[in-house]
Amino acid sequence: MHPVHSPVVISPRYSVCAALVAVMLWSIAPLLAELARDTSPLQLTALTLLAGALATLPLSRRVNVAACRPRWQISVWLGLPLLIVGAVSSYYIGMRLAPAAEAALITYTWPVLFVLLSQWSRLGRLHIASVTGALIAFSGAAILLLPQALSGGFGGAASGYGLALLAACCWALYSWLGQVAPVSLTPLLPRLLMIACAFATCASLIMEGTFIMPQGEALLAGIALGLGPYGIAMVAWDKALRFGQASLVGSLAYGVPILAALLLVLAGVSVFDWRLPTAALLVVVGCLKASR
Repeated sequence: MHPVHSPVVISPRYSVCAALVAVMLWSIAPLLAELARDTSPLQLTALTLLAGALATLPLSRRVNVAACRPRWQISVWLGLPLLIVGAVSSYYIGMRLAPAAEAALITYTWPVLFVLLSQWSRLGRLHIASVTGALIAFSGAAILLLPQALSGGFGGAASGYGLALLAACCWALYSWLGQVAPVSLTPLLPRLLMIACAFATCASLIMEGTFIMPQGEALLAGIALGLGPYGIAMVAWDKALRFGQASLVGSLAYGVPILAALLLVLAGVSVFDWRLPTAALLVVVGCLKASR
């Protein structure tokens, strides 16, 4: 994500190392989600968010949100947790309904959406470079989806792709709110994740009937998702942006789609196809073009 950070550069090497830690942890998220496939998506979401809240607990400190306008108080304590639940649960459900690598790749188009949203909110218009970058990135997703669309073979995968895109929209909106919020969200992250965990637990009880703690490999994968991609990675990313150049460390995040797809192929979860690396490369190029 994109928390508020200081423009002062303390150690470029430190910031790059922290960013690489975040990128590696985000890259293993699709593989960990596949290992926890036996757990229902909403229960896995609740477990992930609980582990993430515990992992980020050392960051917690008092922030005077009450001094903000009422609309910002509602956005922080209600809007942001709902966006987190929507992003994580949509991501998990989308990977159940559609091929994991393709769904993950669509979700990782969120940086492009964030750039467009941020630019529109600040300038009231979009740069040609940003629109071009978005078209390049989404052409990568089109390479994956077009053959199925032409053959009429989408089936239930269409819902999975739609949910993956919804997850991308939730992360983009979360990042934009973090950028424009009058307070820093990083010290609030443990509490936001706990609130989101409560929402996910209630949704699981209502929609799935019962809440059963995962066992074995699924339990470990769920905890690892919270501690890594939604815990330590968030902390590392905050440190990278706080002590480094945002343009430099931000560009490293665009390697996540390629690494994630590669890990899924190596683990035997996805079958290697020329369209997958081509689409991943287009997403990365599109993100770089849009951010410039």
